[in-house]
Amino acid sequence: MTSLTAYRAQWFGNVRGDLLAGLVVALALIPEAIAFSIIAGVDPKIGLYASFSIAVITAIAGGRPGMISAATAATAVLMVTLVRDHGLQYLLAATVLAGLLQIGMGALKLGNLMRFVSRSVMTGFVNALAILIFLAQIPELTGVPLLTYVLVAAGLGIIYLFPMLTKAIPSPLVCIVVLTVLSIFLGFDVRTVGDMGELPSTLPVFLIPDIPLNLDTLMIILPYSAAVAVVGLLESLMTAQIVDDLTDTPSDKNQECIGQGLANTATGFIGGMAGCAMIGQSIINVKSGGRGRLSCFAAGVFLLFMIVVLGDLVARIPMAALVAIMIMVSIGTFSWSSILNLRTHPRSSSIVMIATVVTVVYTHNLAIGVLVGVLLSGIFFAWKIAQLFVVRSEISEDGRHRTYVVEGQLFFASADDFMAAFNFKEVLETVTIDVSRAHIWDISSVAALDMAVLKFRREGATVEIIGLNEASETIVDKLASHDKPGAVDKLMAH
Repeated sequence: MTSLTAYRAQWFGNVRGDLLAGLVVALALIPEAIAFSIIAGVDPKIGLYASFSIAVITAIAGGRPGMISAATAATAVLMVTLVRDHGLQYLLAATVLAGLLQIGMGALKLGNLMRFVSRSVMTGFVNALAILIFLAQIPELTGVPLLTYVLVAAGLGIIYLFPMLTKAIPSPLVCIVVLTVLSIFLGFDVRTVGDMGELPSTLPVFLIPDIPLNLDTLMIILPYSAAVAVVGLLESLMTAQIVDDLTDTPSDKNQECIGQGLANTATGFIGGMAGCAMIGQSIINVKSGGRGRLSCFAAGVFLLFMIVVLGDLVARIPMAALVAIMIMVSIGTFSWSSILNLRTHPRSSSIVMIATVVTVVYTHNLAIGVLVGVLLSGIFFAWKIAQLFVVRSEISEDGRHRTYVVEGQLFFASADDFMAAFNFKEVLETVTIDVSRAHIWDISSVAALDMAVLKFRREGATVEIIGLNEASETIVDKLASHDKPGAVDKLMAH
């Protein structure tokens, strides 16, 4: 648990930087929230209200200061079918249930599972997100006036050159202000935020989803809620790890699960859609100087203030300014060193990274891409460990006693090599299997040990197993059958 002193520092340790960064993030959130609402097939205000609610609540209850959470495409795409077949009210109910599931996952400390995501998967995840962020800008650069390209280029120039003058003001914020002023006073005919959809003009209100409270309803929304809960937490925890690395500070992954759950549950009751952490916005926040909880909180509050009070002005922000910022994010997010490392890193690590990138970009589903990466990492790891397995043997001078010395990890991937190391046709009186340099892990390895002992006994040899460590002895005593009555007869029956 975070101490009260540390929690207070997370709020007020970087007030100026957090407020300015929160303002930049809020401006960038508006078109994205509208776009994600369109993806899900709902009114733009659903995504905008969700972004406000999720940002404010995760700032208070989350486990990663400085990370931005809001409505996202990753969760929006999962709700398309539900909205089409059953309507908005079922989406709100599914959002509430998804939040409750996430709270349960946090209580069960499932955030600790992040330790099983390898660095190669993380790099693939980051690179895929960078590519998707860039690809998402293509529609804003296709079939548009030449002036749009000029404004985007000018925006990128401001973003990268302004910090040479001063870093007191975030360059993305300067980009938005300058291009908006130019667009308004020079009357540029370019696409603006207002062209994305109508901004709401009222505050969100508490409401209970208007659905039948019965088992049939639960069966309808549960699959969607479960998918949103898992995908949302996966993206949030991966993003939290990235922000950890960017800021050299730790985060509480299980608290983040609970914070995301509380945010989604509350959001469903104010008419918002489910969301999670946003890697692009989080990187904008960090690069703009945001480090504490106040940055995410400010982003949510500024967002609501701008759409409700300053909606007419915000609607006139040229999309070119926001496109420039997102291109900057994609460039900064992509791990360019990973391309050079393809020649020096182990081939298996490179395959995992590339497979993760290709799967995420092809499916536009972060969960599937990360799952593929984790599975490949597990397979390659098991293969490597299996290669370190060896069995040596020594025969006594009289040729009646052979000792097999097992070294390495005995598990499902090395069980076949274990069995292949024995000569069951050799005429022996005694066989010793020395596992003092080995560890027995699973039911496959216990079954292999059983089979070896029973085959030697079938040939008339006495078998002794020595050197079992405590953990190996426990699993062998529990699962092995070679010392149970009738074990040899059962083998003969096969």
